[in-house]
Amino acid sequence: MKKLLVFICLIFSTAAGAQNYPNRPVMLINPWTPAGPAELLTRIIGAKLQESLGQPFIIESKPGANGTIGATFVAKAKPDGYTILFSHVGPMAIHPAVVEKMPYDTLKDFEPITQVAAGALVLIVRNGLPAKNVKEFLAYAKANQGKLSCGSVGPASTSHLACELLNMLGGVQTIHVPYKGSAPVVSDMLGGTIDIAFVNIAAVKPQLDAGQIRPLAVTTLKRSAVLDLPTMNEILPGFEVNSWYGMMAPAGTPKQIVQLLQRETAKALKAPDVVERLKSFGLDPVGSTPEEHAAQLKDDLVRWGKVARAAKLKID
Repeated sequence: MKKLLVFICLIFSTAAGAQNYPNRPVMLINPWTPAGPAELLTRIIGAKLQESLGQPFIIESKPGANGTIGATFVAKAKPDGYTILFSHVGPMAIHPAVVEKMPYDTLKDFEPITQVAAGALVLIVRNGLPAKNVKEFLAYAKANQGKLSCGSVGPASTSHLACELLNMLGGVQTIHVPYKGSAPVVSDMLGGTIDIAFVNIAAVKPQLDAGQIRPLAVTTLKRSAVLDLPTMNEILPGFEVNSWYGMMAPAGTPKQIVQLLQRETAKALKAPDVVERLKSFGLDPVGSTPEEHAAQLKDDLVRWGKVARAAKLKID
């Protein structure tokens, strides 16, 4: 009888807590280094949520292990809505595909709130390459199997997986060349050292505007508002690389809290100043429902699992 009463009390206290949420500061966990693009984006959204919900949204950076340290912290946090992960496709969908033992289960240990922004990569080629569009590039690559280099910002990054997905769906063989960040990728392409790459739009926008590097397509399913280009999916069905940012809570967080955070975040993402800031980062605002974000997670886990197996990718 005592156990039943305790259980009933817990149910009512949880419901009451959800109805009064938030009544104290909320911690937004940024799993990347401070002052990076993820933290800047977290601050933009956090400021809007603070305005609409009347409580501070405090950003705390917990970097390390390619985002998995911060994600692990949130997975183990109390599911009361006061510890929220500002998530990314890397630690949530790519690393589970390439790491043997993950400290969390993406689908079991988190409640998806919303996909905040879609992050298209852009397929770029050096100007000396005789390809003006994706079809011409694929024809050229097939005639030069194993000769073209595909630069990435690092092993098991979205840009690396994009190279492997191109090989798998395009029936081509490119040589993966990993770098430490997008700046050296762009620099070496300008110097003619590498042939193609998939990079964040913001990282190469100045060179694209100057005509120094040729863009062919973006990697999200929808065309980007930042660049007037076709999608890779239009030429290679099934090709999607979305370097998205999202928000997730620990599993068991009350549904009312998840819905409230989604609703207010989606509202913030429609504000003109937020839209402009996201565009400056090469991002498109989304604000999907928890169900839509959960579906995106499942699709990404399947997609990157297939690519990792095909490319025999594993990291420690």
